Amino acid sequence: MLAGILSAARRNNPQQGITGALICRHDVYLQLIEGPAEAIDSLYARILSDDRHTNVDLLLTEDMGERMFPAWAMLDDEAPSLFWSAQDVAAGALEKASPEELRAPFLRLSAAHPGAG
Repeated sequence: MLAGILSAARRNNPQQGITGALICRHDVYLQLIEGPAEAIDSLYARILSDDRHTNVDLLLTEDMGERMFPAWAMLDDEAPSLFWSAQDVAAGALEKASPEELRAPFLRLSAAHPGAG
């Protein structure tokens, strides 16, 4: 299912000017989406209505200025490291995280994949 979602994102996102990254850890998926506000709003509405996505929470929305993943229609990171433990996530760590804490894994991922895409 994840491969299908990524394939569709990589096919459709460039047409909308959308870039970003998806971090998958056990049962936690963090996604950073970059692009024009209208395109992001439209994509988010499709994500919410897609039954392959459950328990979707919008944790942060802001104008980031420069994109972190300009060359990636949708980078997926399957590295085994966790930024939060399963216990932390269950205790609400993502909902309590500051904007800086939410951006940190994506900054690290962006640094690990400079200019690739």
